[in-house]
Amino acid sequence: MAKTQDATALNDWQVIGRIKDIPCGRPRNTRLLGQAIIAERDPGGVVSVVEPDNDNRALPVRERYGHVWTTLGEPERDMLDMPEFTEQGRRLITCGAITVRTSPLRIVENFLDLAHFPYVHTDILGVEPQTVVAEYNVEIRHPEDEIWATQCRFFQPQAATSASGGQISEYMYRVTSPFVTILYKTCPIRDGVWDLIGLFVQPNEQDICDVHSFVLVFDEDNSDESMLHFQQMIFQQDRRILENQLPARLPLNPRDEKAITADRSSMVYRRWLRDKGLTFGAIP
Repeated sequence: MAKTQDATALNDWQVIGRIKDIPCGRPRNTRLLGQAIIAERDPGGVVSVVEPDNDNRALPVRERYGHVWTTLGEPERDMLDMPEFTEQGRRLITCGAITVRTSPLRIVENFLDLAHFPYVHTDILGVEPQTVVAEYNVEIRHPEDEIWATQCRFFQPQAATSASGGQISEYMYRVTSPFVTILYKTCPIRDGVWDLIGLFVQPNEQDICDVHSFVLVFDEDNSDESMLHFQQMIFQQDRRILENQLPARLPLNPRDEKAITADRSSMVYRRWLRDKGLTFGAIP
């Protein structure tokens, strides 16, 4: 597939891997928006990214939030800001890339969906018969141009690795770009504090993506390995559903798929994508 002409996708910062996945002297070959790219770290520790099919054109590079980012175009705004990454006592666990054969937009939309918890993540993030999604608020915030869903509440038998029993978890969802979404979740061990779980989705092709996830939490008891395994288990449950959704690309026309009240975040997300004119990974 040729590189997309979608200006919205091209002129945005995109993740291409974890910082530790680009060691010195071992180039990382990958794809971004239909284009082959190569990332490499030199002996001085500097990462460079080039387009081999475009005379090795050098691309901008940022190392942030445990990951390496680049862009094929000219971003009109800076990368997302997450001040929680500088807070003392938080632990960052990066989960590495998982390839999923679906649109990167399907990944983000699934992440926003509370209703699937009891059915896909049974006895962990949800349980029958407690399946009702309570009313929540969703809005597009300006001038940030971000989607926020707030006052989301759901009963969860095991909300996180650190949880010792079931609880009503409160969520906030944040979408900062078409391929980046963050969950702010009730911290089981500290009152008034949010744990963060996020997805940085690398759009390889229209219907193939690499999902790079992280958790940024307060947790003094569980090992990095146990938290990593918990997140991987949850995502692998989602992956089976995602790769069987048809069509793989996300329909943006509201008449193409029926929605219910619990899908308000999805409806706002799709409208937001339409307003941006995004076409990569979508059916306009």
